[in-house]
Amino acid sequence: MVQCEMCGTETASPNRVKIEGAELDVCDECTEFGTEVKTDSGSSSTSTKYSTSSSSSSDSSSSTSTGGTSTGGGRRRDIYDEMDEIAPDYDERIRNARESAGLTQDELAKQLNEKASLIRKLEHGETLPADEVREKLERGLDISLTTSGGGDETEWESDDATGGYTLGDVVERKDS
Repeated sequence: MVQCEMCGTETASPNRVKIEGAELDVCDECTEFGTEVKTDSGSSSTSTKYSTSSSSSSDSSSSTSTGGTSTGGGRRRDIYDEMDEIAPDYDERIRNARESAGLTQDELAKQLNEKASLIRKLEHGETLPADEVREKLERGLDISLTTSGGGDETEWESDDATGGYTLGDVVERKDS
């Protein structure tokens, strides 16, 4: 028995449907929410044709667009791995660098051609700096407001015997 990916009902023969761009295995009742996907029994499940009335040669280009994305095992590459992240203590870094440079918030704002209210909000941690403002602050105060995005990959372990992860396995609470 398989669970319906929409409602969770146990079903012996799930139907493959496309709902808002996602292909799901659903029960008979949830099939009406999407478009049924027909697969050729002689070929692999990656070549699918949709059972819409307007199936013509225009569908063939969209069905081949997913080819070549599989890396053949291992961890999938994520574009966010190489990105720098704003440091959690960016507000303290800005304030400390400004004070050690002997500048007021107004003077720093004029130097960077930004509003003093933005500098205040950044130093209080009320807003994150946009990339352009972050670069100005880093150049103007000779500091780094980012932490490297890659290389600090944490492997999470679940307490569950099945090995599945829950949000509680990965979340870190700030109030503790």
